[in-house]
Amino acid sequence: MSFLAALASIAVLAVLIVVHELGHFLAARLQGIYANRFSLGFGPIIWKYQGSQTEYAVRALPLGGFVGFPDDDPDSEIPPNDPNLLRNRPIFDRAIVISAGVIANLIFAYFLLVVQDGTVGTPKFINRPGVLISAVSPQSSLVAQEAGIKPGDVILALNGNNLGMGQNAINSLQQKIQSSPNQVLELKIQREQNTLSVKLKPELKDGNGVIGVGLNMNSEVVRKRATNPFEAFTSAAEEYQRIILLTIQGFGQLISNFRETANQVSGPVAIVDIGAKIASSDPFSLFQFAALISINLAIINILPLPALDGGQLAFLLIEGVRGKPLPTEIQQNIMQTGLVLLLGLGIFLIVRDTANLVPTSWVQNLFQ
Repeated sequence: MSFLAALASIAVLAVLIVVHELGHFLAARLQGIYANRFSLGFGPIIWKYQGSQTEYAVRALPLGGFVGFPDDDPDSEIPPNDPNLLRNRPIFDRAIVISAGVIANLIFAYFLLVVQDGTVGTPKFINRPGVLISAVSPQSSLVAQEAGIKPGDVILALNGNNLGMGQNAINSLQQKIQSSPNQVLELKIQREQNTLSVKLKPELKDGNGVIGVGLNMNSEVVRKRATNPFEAFTSAAEEYQRIILLTIQGFGQLISNFRETANQVSGPVAIVDIGAKIASSDPFSLFQFAALISINLAIINILPLPALDGGQLAFLLIEGVRGKPLPTEIQQNIMQTGLVLLLGLGIFLIVRDTANLVPTSWVQNLFQ
């Protein structure tokens, strides 16, 4: 992972956070509502600039950002009954400000996909026969390394039977390796223009056979660039819909199978690592990566959880039903508890993902 690739990935995350907070900020300012803080990150201030009405700052913990309002600032000189304080505005005005960050991320994601279609083109994957060896891992097993298997090799057949293509080919190969510890397997391998025959015995580890390789689909990426603006907007809309549906399905699986899928939740470090690997292999794919993360940020923030935009919208809904807001003390206690839990989760993910960073960390399938 090169420094420039990591820097590009960090820049993508920073831009998406700025877009989200800029949505809140502009929605407030365009309605004449006071906003006295615009912060990227949480915690101690690293850098700040004091504008005429707003303090702009970069803070130490890269777990998001926030727009601050002078409503509850004890040092504010604005009268408590000023109609331009956020809390004194009608519910609809406040709802616009709170939801504007989510809307900004969704619009920006579509904009990124349109730019991608109109400049570098949308990537399309064409599957080829066989299974690609994406990496050889001596940490997992020495079997493949000792057999002379190299990254970039393509396994075409196992014991004389063609594997086919796509995910089914990967699943078939994985199952056979796992179920054949200490048994001789014959692999037909394509290496550039040559075809090789390799025999090996999977090693027994944790009850399964392993050979120490990372497996990917053997596919080719072909980019199709839009020929006119209408095609760019149409193609982007199709890809936008696909990403949203996949993201929602992913959240659904996380909720319904939390125990099995919780370890797949990624924090900022893992996201930067993934983005850096993408930037290193195909910089043009950063458009789609950024769109995906932007949509994820929007969906996460709209969840009705304390310290998120959805939690604040839930307070507004309760206020609309009751005819008056919940007591300020109750709201503050709920939001502060949610913020502590959110920061705690963020720090946990940073520590876990940092500990998990290894040279072979970015493979699409687990080492088998």
